[in-house]
Amino acid sequence: MNPPSASPAAHSDAASALLDDLVEAFPGESVSVGELLDRLDSRAHGVLLLVLALPMCIPNIPGISTIFGFLMLAPALQLVFGSHRLWIPRGMREMRIDCEALRKTLRVATPPLKRIEYLIKPRWSALTRFPATIVIGLQTLLMALILILPIPFANWPPGMTVAMTALALLQRDGILMLLTIPAALASVLSVYVGARVSVAILGNAVEWMQALFN
Repeated sequence: MNPPSASPAAHSDAASALLDDLVEAFPGESVSVGELLDRLDSRAHGVLLLVLALPMCIPNIPGISTIFGFLMLAPALQLVFGSHRLWIPRGMREMRIDCEALRKTLRVATPPLKRIEYLIKPRWSALTRFPATIVIGLQTLLMALILILPIPFANWPPGMTVAMTALALLQRDGILMLLTIPAALASVLSVYVGARVSVAILGNAVEWMQALFN
């Protein structure tokens, strides 16, 4: 059964339509973070979080989670303070993103997003506005900090949580925002599991080295 088709007006505001626009918007080799934010304008919080979270939801280059987690800090903090316009330091605005990698990520993520976004719609929208964004921002800040940490097996849950948060912000869906709470708890659990795995691997490596030189 195919999902209900959205009206043209609704489609123009859909997250997948925004991502399609971004795929075509920057044909060059790279784009600065500032140029990306200027393109997004008032939608910057939600779309930037979505663009940063999507690579965490698919196999990606090792270490990219640290960079993208760092970039998430700015929108997370401004959600806490209820800022309507996304401001970031000049140095961060001048950071550049490889356009081909960005387009590849968006093209991979957009088809599954189109299949589920008909379920996401404006409801309980007060949960997506200030002062509810204080809690949203703090939760996103925690997810960003988790992504910054070099912990194995800990990227996917916070990435999914931030992606859900971004979609909820874009579509003013308070119910989806509530669903990010258990997702965030799963992310914290992933840190614990990842840390235990890291400690076990490190311990085994130390024992192996000791046995090798004894």
